[in-house]
Amino acid sequence: MTKNAMLWTGRVLTGLFALFMLGASVTPKLLRMPVAEETMAQLGWPVGYAFMIGLIELACLVLYLVPRTALLGAILMMGLLGGAMATQIRAGSPLFSHILFSLYLGLFMWGGLWLRDGRLRALFPVVRA
Repeated sequence: MTKNAMLWTGRVLTGLFALFMLGASVTPKLLRMPVAEETMAQLGWPVGYAFMIGLIELACLVLYLVPRTALLGAILMMGLLGGAMATQIRAGSPLFSHILFSLYLGLFMWGGLWLRDGRLRALFPVVRA
């Protein structure tokens, strides 16, 4: 794959990740939609935590989208996704559809960053045998 194709594929993956996070996670929490509060309550979080978690998600997403802070944003977002995974484990959720969903998102996020950032590709190269 050419560098230009990798860059654009990475940008598309990053854009899709950002749109998903904004639409499915950040926006419902920041708008204090009942579905966000209900879901958080079902997972054992106290009422009112959804808004703060939405702010943290938004901050991590903004850091991830800014090229100079993308690596920091990805690391912080992965920590947040790890916390979501731990919450799903504690709640006894299904493995492949709920618990591992954070891992799927994280791989999608890191894949986009790896494709669009040559420094990250140099740090984690794909070795062909």
